[in-house]
Amino acid sequence: MLDFPPTNLRDLRVSYDLDSLTEETAPADPHILFNLWLQDALAHALPEPNAMTLSTIGSDGGPNSRTVLLKGLDERGFHFFTNYDSRKGRDIAANPQAALTFLWTQRHHQVSVRGTITKLPREDAESYFNSRPVGHQIGAWVSDQSAVIPGREWLHEREAELAVRFGTGPIPCPPNWGGYTLLASEIEFWQGRVSRLHDRLRYTRQEGGWKMERLSP
Repeated sequence: MLDFPPTNLRDLRVSYDLDSLTEETAPADPHILFNLWLQDALAHALPEPNAMTLSTIGSDGGPNSRTVLLKGLDERGFHFFTNYDSRKGRDIAANPQAALTFLWTQRHHQVSVRGTITKLPREDAESYFNSRPVGHQIGAWVSDQSAVIPGREWLHEREAELAVRFGTGPIPCPPNWGGYTLLASEIEFWQGRVSRLHDRLRYTRQEGGWKMERLSP
């Protein structure tokens, strides 16, 4: 039997009573509501409010999830950057259908997004890469993301080699590193409510706009 901590997990619960979400007050465009909730998370100084769980489908048909950071949102979708040769990159190349989840626990908010991922133009990748700290830029060259490596020392040795190689000059964006954007087909907003009778509004993309529906909690 697993030796769990002494805390009784079944008794852990939070009372969700901060706010409500209604069809009358929700904007017609879900991106407006998303931006309002993101600004709310920023205003309350939540840690890494742009963190999102990215879920993809692996080559074996099974799901893979990991946390990445939202780095932009426009008419093209939700943007993030990574190594194209990573597991997520390989998953996306084989099946571009994916999902994002944002959870702002302290504000009793969750946003779930489904859609299709495409690569961002190279100029977007280079622009963002050039804005990163030097250590992060070198790290992008160091890491063969998701590959098996012999140990942490291997990373430190590559980092030292690349620091010498690039010197004090500008560091170019790696050819296998860049941006993706997920264009949403569906966005669901979850607002925690009392007695677990939560508010759930789902927006589904329609020709010329969005359809809003309330879901049972």
